[in-house]
Amino acid sequence: MDKLVFNNREYQLDHFGFLANVNDWDENFAEGMAHDLEISNGLTDNHKKVLNYIRDIFKRDNTCPTVYDTMEHFNFNIGEFRSLFPMGYQRGACRLAGISYDKGYLTLHSLKKAEPEAIPVESKSYRVNAKGFLVDWTEWDKEFALNTADELKMPDLLTDKHWEIINYLRQFYSKEKTVPNIYQLCDDCGITLDELKSLFPDGYHRGAVKIAGLRIK
Repeated sequence: MDKLVFNNREYQLDHFGFLANVNDWDENFAEGMAHDLEISNGLTDNHKKVLNYIRDIFKRDNTCPTVYDTMEHFNFNIGEFRSLFPMGYQRGACRLAGISYDKGYLTLHSLKKAEPEAIPVESKSYRVNAKGFLVDWTEWDKEFALNTADELKMPDLLTDKHWEIINYLRQFYSKEKTVPNIYQLCDDCGITLDELKSLFPDGYHRGAVKIAGLRIK
């Protein structure tokens, strides 16, 4: 486990560099972490509003709001949000807010949903973690993607446009060994945030990335 030291305060981090204990968060942590996330001029009022919003939603609902919800709440377009958090949403805003995806994933909220319908194709088993993400990205196939989309109750299942995004994510990961942030995906695929939301309403990571058999680290 690593640590962040800033203004004589020490914070324990997990192996992905996120705050290990969400209750240890304070603005000093965010200021210190900002230096590692390409926010060289410090946190503005807009940064702090976003961080407090993410933390307030987490405290209230035990879940991290999606990037769509956060941008819409403050009426930010993707360009404005990119200028605030150049590293992305999960690895930028949420990390600064002291909430890792592992802790901010739908938990209590998901338990309130109806039991998922039986998945139509069950010819193969997959190794997934507690959140349903594929453990080994090389074990992915189209059957996994279809079953995951069905589990997420996506109304159109997977269209050609969905597959375009999924294939892009997997090709990018194969080359770079990391998941692109949401800005790069939108740029490279020529898609707007609204279009991405309509395709993957559960979010970028918990929707598109999950169906592609990947995880943000």
